[in-house]
Amino acid sequence: MKNKILKWVKAAGIRAIKTVAETAVATIGTTAVISEVDWKLVVSASLLSGLVSLLVSVKGLPELKE
Repeated sequence: MKNKILKWVKAAGIRAIKTVAETAVATIGTTAVISEVDWKLVVSASLLSGLVSLLVSVKGLPELKE
């Protein structure tokens, strides 16, 4: 059981980190100049997307299907 939980935490964590990075890139990409980036928005949106990713992962992860 512990091994399954550790595998889930690793897989869900990797997915969440990728989602956070993708959201940050997309949010930063909406501005024309780096000095115009709203960093509070980038951090907020990225962390929220990571949280949502973890919550969606509770439903199941295809990486863990055996």
